[in-house]
Amino acid sequence: MNLLLEWLVAPFVEFSFMRRALVACLALGLGCGPVGVLLMLRRMSLMGDALSHAVLPGAAIGFLIAGFSLTAMSLGGFVAGLTVALLAGLVTRFTEQREDASFAAFYLISLALGVLIVSIRGSSVDLLHVLFGTILAVDDASLLLVASIASVTLLTLALIYRPLIVECFDSGFLQSVQARGTVYHLLFLILVVLNLVAGFQALGTLMAVGLMMLPAAAARFWAQEVWSMAAVAATIAVLSGYIGLLLSYHHDLPSGPAIILTAGMAYLLSIVLGAQDGLLVRFLPRPHLQA
Repeated sequence: MNLLLEWLVAPFVEFSFMRRALVACLALGLGCGPVGVLLMLRRMSLMGDALSHAVLPGAAIGFLIAGFSLTAMSLGGFVAGLTVALLAGLVTRFTEQREDASFAAFYLISLALGVLIVSIRGSSVDLLHVLFGTILAVDDASLLLVASIASVTLLTLALIYRPLIVECFDSGFLQSVQARGTVYHLLFLILVVLNLVAGFQALGTLMAVGLMMLPAAAARFWAQEVWSMAAVAATIAVLSGYIGLLLSYHHDLPSGPAIILTAGMAYLLSIVLGAQDGLLVRFLPRPHLQA
């Protein structure tokens, strides 16, 4: 028992950087879980990946101007991500190109531009820091930023929950009764970019979307209603952070990939064991009701 407690609790008791990383995972999970569920329901999962890369050039410009400045990189990442989202939306609106194609194009441009900008001034170590993050190096300022974004996300979702859900399933109906569907769509995109900026501080641009989409995809196999899927996704994201941090500490693994791979394992297990249309439920024979 003592050995188990030492394995599960001791790292967070002994080291402050582990405690900060755990709190960061808690905040990221609470914010990214519901946002990921809504992205999945709107069939915009890959758009989240595109936006996570769109953050890179803005963060890189912030890095060029102020070095590893939290304020500069976060502000630059937010502006760049929102700009790409708006440009992709405008291309879709005024041309025949579909939204997924325009997002893919801008994502590739943003990724290449961001890597180029960081490489001009920084070293390969700086580039790895921007691309993959260092959650174990989260300081108090970063933690405050991540917690603030999670709080704003939950509060905003609570305020626009009903029209946002309606817009997910029948945007035409919302447009006919309120004519403000575009406003809710824009607010949602802002929340997506904000949470990707928060994830970028801890996990880097390449894996920030992982803690958003993998728990959401796993939650689909455990819940049916939107609110319950959001709760399950947030729980899986937090647990993935906790288990990933433990694995990285005890086995000397990079923390970001350990967290995302833990979330990926939760997704794979959910596919097999999930109570809602998991493989075991679908293919194993179940007893029939008898008269």
